[in-house]
Amino acid sequence: MSFPVALHLVPLAGFAGLMVTAALEDCRRLIIPNGMILGLCILWPIYAATTPLLSLAAAGGALLCAAAVFIVGALLFSRGLIGGGDVKLLAAATLWAGPAATPPLLVLTGLLGGVLCFLLLTPAGALITLIRSPAHEPSAAAGSGTSRIVVPYGVAIAAAALIVTVPPNFT
Repeated sequence: MSFPVALHLVPLAGFAGLMVTAALEDCRRLIIPNGMILGLCILWPIYAATTPLLSLAAAGGALLCAAAVFIVGALLFSRGLIGGGDVKLLAAATLWAGPAATPPLLVLTGLLGGVLCFLLLTPAGALITLIRSPAHEPSAAAGSGTSRIVVPYGVAIAAAALIVTVPPNFT
């Protein structure tokens, strides 16, 4: 029986939708809801079972890479260097990227994060901060009296994840 659409594109569409929504939520509220991470983790086995791009060994490698990224991210979170939602989103993105695309995912996330930081320092960055909920926006760095720019790093993670994960499914 032939299907008009490749079955693996259905969970991939869910992945794309959840990543875009996570980026928007992080930009707006500086929070990445756990439900989105859970959705990404629930969709991945469906994707893994239906895609011709992922062997059993690659699926195991993806799980190991995601676990490694989560452990390193948890260490960074414990030191206050990265947000907890960002750690979970990056681990979920690593799961979807797989072992071969994990290095490009991490490099691209860093590059896009740098561009995002630069953008927030420009006058255009004021537009991004205007759409955020003021309750989640710290007004000053701890005790320094200087203003602090909070970066919605989930935007960079989601963009990098979409760039490294979606195109290989259409080649």
